[in-house]
Amino acid sequence: MEDRNLLHHIPKPPKPSTPVLIISKLFVVILPIAQVSIGGIYLNDCPKQPYIPIYLLVSGVFALVLGLLSCLPCTQEPEDGTQTPLSRLCTSWNSLVSLFLFCWFIAGNVWIYSIYQPSYTHGTDQFCNRTLYLFAFWTTTLVYIFLGMVFVGGCCMLLCMCLGLGFGTGHGNADNDV
Repeated sequence: MEDRNLLHHIPKPPKPSTPVLIISKLFVVILPIAQVSIGGIYLNDCPKQPYIPIYLLVSGVFALVLGLLSCLPCTQEPEDGTQTPLSRLCTSWNSLVSLFLFCWFIAGNVWIYSIYQPSYTHGTDQFCNRTLYLFAFWTTTLVYIFLGMVFVGGCCMLLCMCLGLGFGTGHGNADNDV
């Protein structure tokens, strides 16, 4: 008999240790701090597309808020799986902020990629500060690279699961067909 619920056989990953959580949170907070800093420093240095520094500022602030909110105890689900009204509110707020960041990311893509490649010569109407533009360009492009890597990794994991090569599912083993 074929088992159609492959995902039920994947064991729950162990909870990461506190130092790993702290280091991962710091890593996640570094990019938004850099976005806020660069957006603030070069706020008026891109007449070609004045929304790019604003895009960096807003996305950095909202990402910081989302990161800080994820540290609050109300966002942690209890072991029994129940939710309190406060945890439902936190989940709703996190979902709304995430949706806003997704839409803001799409708007930022339009602003950044539509002026590729601006003039880096100060004083022209096509000017955009080199540091500002390249930071915004590469952070946006790195998001696509990361998503591509996650997609390819997910496809490889799915292929391995379907072929019975991993995760202790026992697929492909004739002994399971009893």
